[in-house]
This record gives sequence, C-alpha cells and structure tokens, in this order.
Amino acid sequence: MYKDIPLTLGIEEEYQIVDPQTRDLHSYMQQFLERKHRIMTPSGMKPELMASQLEMSSHICQNISELRSEIIRMRSIALKAAEQEGLGIIAASTHPFANWSDQNIMQGDRYSKLLDDFQSVAEQLLVFGMHIHIGFGIEQKNQDLLIEIMNQIRYFLPHILALSSSSPFWQGRNTGLQSYRSVVFEMLPRTGIPPSFQSFSEYQQYVDMLGDVGSLEVDSNKIPDATKIWWDVRPHPQFGTLEIRIADVCTDIEDTIAIAALTQAIVARLIVLRINNQNWRPYRQHHITENKWRAVRYGTSGKLIDFGINQQVNFDILTDEIIQLVEPVLDDLNSRKE
Repeated sequence: MYKDIPLTLGIEEEYQIVDPQTRDLHSYMQQFLERKHRIMTPSGMKPELMASQLEMSSHICQNISELRSEIIRMRSIALKAAEQEGLGIIAASTHPFANWSDQNIMQGDRYSKLLDDFQSVAEQLLVFGMHIHIGFGIEQKNQDLLIEIMNQIRYFLPHILALSSSSPFWQGRNTGLQSYRSVVFEMLPRTGIPPSFQSFSEYQQYVDMLGDVGSLEVDSNKIPDATKIWWDVRPHPQFGTLEIRIADVCTDIEDTIAIAALTQAIVARLIVLRINNQNWRPYRQHHITENKWRAVRYGTSGKLIDFGINQQVNFDILTDEIIQLVEPVLDDLNSRKE
C-alpha cells in the first residue's frame, strides 16, 4: 500500500519456443496445452497468436522482492516445460532469423477473429513483449487517479523502452534498430503512445464509442472488449491496474527486475507529486512519440529530447535524472537495491 494506493506489481512475459538443434522457432504451444497435466499447472502459462510463443504471467506481488521470485518461477516453469519436450526457451522480443510466414497460428475462435480482422498484419506479429502491471484498485477515485498517472507516465515510456530494447534482428537481418518489435506491433490499430484523457469517464466514453461503431467486440452486457486497445500504457479493463506495455522482453532477469522496480517507483513518485499539487507536466502525444522513435532506433546509446529545455540529452544523463527523481520513494517501496 502506498498513499492508500496498492501499487502491487504483476508482470507478463512472452517467450520464444525454439528447437535447440536448429535454434529456429518451433510451433509447439498447442501441444503444451494438450499436455498440460505434465507442466505443473496452474502455472500462469497462456497461449498467444503464434504457436511458437509462450506467455507466462505472475501472481500479484506486494513488492519487488516478491516479483523477483515470481519471474524466476515463471522462467523456470517455461524452461522445464520446454525441456520435457526436447525444446528450449529464449527471452527476447524478436527472433534473429525466423520468418513470420513459416509460423503456425494457434487454433481457436479468438485467433481466427484476429486473423479475420487484421489479415496479413496479424500474420506478421512475430514479436514478444513484456507487460508491467501496477495495482490501483477498482475504486472510482483510484480510477481517476490512474488516468492522471497514465497521462503523466507517458513521458517516461521511451526511457523504459530504451532500457529494455532487445529486438535488433528481423528475418535474418540486422535492422539497425534496437527495438524492431515496436515497429512491427504498431502496424495494428490502437497502438503506440496513447492520447491524454481528462478523467476515467472520458476514457470510458472513448471505449464505449469504439464498441458502438464495431471497432471493439461487445459482450452480452454490451460491454466493449477494451483488451483490444493495445497502447503502450493503458488501464487494464479487468485487473484495476495501470499496464505498461511498451517494453521489450529482457534476456537478463536482473534487467527485468530493475525496469519493473523503476516503473513502480516512477508511478509512486508521480502520486506523491500529485498529492503535493506538483503534477508532472503531461507532454503532448507527438512530442513523446518523437522520443519513442529515438528509443526504437538507438536504445540506450542515443539521445532523447528534454522538452523542458528543448535540447537533446545523452540517455545516461537522463537515466541519472530519473533515478534522482524517484529516490525519495525507493525506501518506502523497498526497491533501492534493485
């Protein structure tokens, strides 16, 4: 609990299923599901569109120490499940040489609908992401706060992407980009840096409109499926969390932990600033998108724009400034060592 906001943590990671001999992707998720009695269920293992993709999700964690244990558990389960079938697991956001046209699609109505809606775009989504969840609770007052923090944390999304970037390769080529996953994923609608909203009610009006015009499916209660909004940060429609979706999958667990801890600390610091009537300036979408491109292209080796002074600044300097910004909340969160 932090200032009456839970600030619990959760994480989802998408892994590559590979043949250890050829090191190519191997479409095997359907078989994993059919053999689930052999894979220590319940384990948080879920399919995604590509049959060569395995998603693991954590339990709700009260602090970063618990999240560390969960990530180790998730990766251990995924690796053991793969090894039982003579396969391997890779944590990275693109495969170096696999071709999207060679992949099998998972069976099921959900995946058939995605293919029908997005055609060849869906077939090319051979990318793997990491999603960090920060708990706000489901109370109305917390929903409005969640939207305020979503507006403000957008500024930091390019920094988070740069720190996580792990996808320079695509179909046997070095793309020259540090996060080619970001480029591929933005072929979908409702992706990228989101617009700002004045309140949760305004956001909900937008979701309802998409349901009314058929962009989002609606259930029997006429509630639109907001999980089809794939922005880089969004309110999760079921969990009551702020879901930060911009990050690549980190190969090293220590990088994953550090980025999750930093993300939680940024959220906590923004909440403190709001309580003290010192809100972080909500920069315009097109400004943040410019910095996102720089993160996609250069990762941590380039420069981002400091819009407060309208100058390019080396990424390591900006990182130091963010660490200084969040320093006052690190002890409260028990995350200083991460």
